[in-house]
Amino acid sequence: MNYLMTFFVFGFLLTAMAGLIASWIDRKVTARIQYRVGPPLLQPLIDLVKLSGKEFLIPQTAARTTFLIAPLMGLSSVILVSTLLWMNDLHFGESFLGDLIAAIYLFAIPSISIMIGGFASGNPLASLGASREMKLVLSYELPFVLAVMVAVIKSGFAIRIGDILMFQAHHGAVVGSLSGFLAFLVAIFCVQAKLGLVPFDMPEAETEIVSGPLLEYSGPGLAIYKLMKNMLLFVLPFFVMILFLGGWSFNGGALWWGLLKYIGLVALITVIRNTNARLRIDQAMRFFWGILTQLAAISVLLALMGK
Repeated sequence: MNYLMTFFVFGFLLTAMAGLIASWIDRKVTARIQYRVGPPLLQPLIDLVKLSGKEFLIPQTAARTTFLIAPLMGLSSVILVSTLLWMNDLHFGESFLGDLIAAIYLFAIPSISIMIGGFASGNPLASLGASREMKLVLSYELPFVLAVMVAVIKSGFAIRIGDILMFQAHHGAVVGSLSGFLAFLVAIFCVQAKLGLVPFDMPEAETEIVSGPLLEYSGPGLAIYKLMKNMLLFVLPFFVMILFLGGWSFNGGALWWGLLKYIGLVALITVIRNTNARLRIDQAMRFFWGILTQLAAISVLLALMGK
């Protein structure tokens, strides 16, 4: 019963609520930067409700079954990884061996579901966006895994999320070390790409290829993808908090300190989004395979040296 409650209450309901609020904050800050008023608090929820009530159109050229399953696959992976992170953050002993590896795999599935949906739609522009998404995933996954390895090394080669949290509870946050700080910076850029935000929004570049892989999605299918992205806006910064900032404690004043850490991460993501222009896909690949991978490799070497 506890696991089911964690799955539905924390993994889905609380994460969806937090993701919608984070989406509103991002849109509100972006609007103020552009001298606009911005949407009301409930606008992200209203958008989902409106989309859910519209007709779900399936292209004649689409692979029907794959086209329908792709959004559900992405949303399911986000709910699962969110549940996994909540279980570890609330109770360190709830982790299982290798749950960190499982989390990394689950974080890759939303992007894969977007690629599958784009290719299955049969639309040339959607296929082009899916191709860009594939190249982007191949680019940022290596530095992202290297950044995660720094937290693993610093915590005594632990591959349990609970053990990483336990280490930081006794020895301080990983970001406090030189290697941890460098890995934290690498992780932030990788999170930006995983969220598909500027400057790494080339798969869904609306001024070039309309909506990219999601071009043919409408109604409930598009609503599921939107909800998935909103939830990722909470889950990915939460994952970074767990690896590098000691997680989110809900005891007394630590609750507000955790909230400040999360808001700080969302603010940083929003600042990057609003102060950079979109990169071309080849520029993004050179950035991730070049300077960011090198920086991640240096942070791993420093972690092995105890720095």
